[in-house]
Amino acid sequence: MRADSAAAAMRRAISAGEYAPGEQLIEAEMVEKLTVSRNTLREAFAMLVADGLVERIRNRGVFIAQFGAAEIRDLYLARAAIEPAALAWGEQQDVDKLDEAVTLAEAALAAGRHADVATANQQFHRQIVAGMGSATLDETMDRLLARMRLVFLQVLQREPGFHGDYVGLNRRVVTLLSAGRHSDAAEALHHSLAQTSRRVQEIIAQGT
Repeated sequence: MRADSAAAAMRRAISAGEYAPGEQLIEAEMVEKLTVSRNTLREAFAMLVADGLVERIRNRGVFIAQFGAAEIRDLYLARAAIEPAALAWGEQQDVDKLDEAVTLAEAALAAGRHADVATANQQFHRQIVAGMGSATLDETMDRLLARMRLVFLQVLQREPGFHGDYVGLNRRVVTLLSAGRHSDAAEALHHSLAQTSRRVQEIIAQGT
């Protein structure tokens, strides 16, 4: 396995919530798990450091990143620039796929499956950006969402039902898009992202 493939595999694992913020990645264990050489693993770690997903602490090792208020604000600023623009101007926006993601979230919420709500919500936001039809933005969004998954792991320790609060907003976005009101959908999402940024920062601050 090449270093970029190993890094991609770790990004997917982080995005899936397989690692906790602050968790140490033991080199010997990761070499065995990914079936790579130590040199390849170190190259992959360097890529993840550049992504902001892990941090290398001198004389201690490599750890899954933890995020404070400044980093969280920055992540939401990036999302608020990309996602509403995709709703407003994305020429390949697939409303049916967005509707499917929200329907999955609604069913999971009704059944009290908080983890499935989080996964469906993430699918919803990834699909929004996919509507731009840009491989560059798709890759950017994957990196953002991997970092967001780590942020949410910190949030969910204090508010397990956090993601359920946003299913209704996502349904409203789909309804507006279905009616051809792309600008209104973009505005609703932008407003929600700004509010959510402040809420997440407050939740994280409570735990410090």
